[in-house]
Amino acid sequence: MDKRLLQQQVLDRLAEDLLQAERAAQVAHETATHEENIAENKYDTLGLEAAYLATGQARRAQAIRAVMAHWRQFRPGAYDASKGIQLGTLACLVDADDRQQQLFLGPPGGSMSVASGDQVVQVISSEAPLGAAMLGKCEGDEVSLQVGGARQQFEVLWAR
Repeated sequence: MDKRLLQQQVLDRLAEDLLQAERAAQVAHETATHEENIAENKYDTLGLEAAYLATGQARRAQAIRAVMAHWRQFRPGAYDASKGIQLGTLACLVDADDRQQQLFLGPPGGSMSVASGDQVVQVISSEAPLGAAMLGKCEGDEVSLQVGGARQQFEVLWAR
């Protein structure tokens, strides 16, 4: 499984999200500034609400741009067994019910599922609880995570 391909899929998905946020901001801005939405009394707040929405969508677009910049600069390296799982590692975990999941540890903000061939890979950051629990683990190690009132345990099947 090619880590660069996974990285490109994340960037492509982020680009789609950015386009949607920019479109939403534009529509909200047009609504806020349209002449029919000029407030006629203090209860007529459509224009004001649209302005708040436009601001929020513009901030969302800016946040996506920042995440994309981090992902463009990200260079996933080869797995080093002496360091264990680090940023850029592709790993497979198995739970107590023998369910496997492939995880790609990347920079913050790119949490999503991507398809690689017939495999689904969950992209997570080292800031996510599971990502943080995985750091430094090697093949055969146990990863333990407290979720709500339950403890989840996984075994690292492989890491690359």
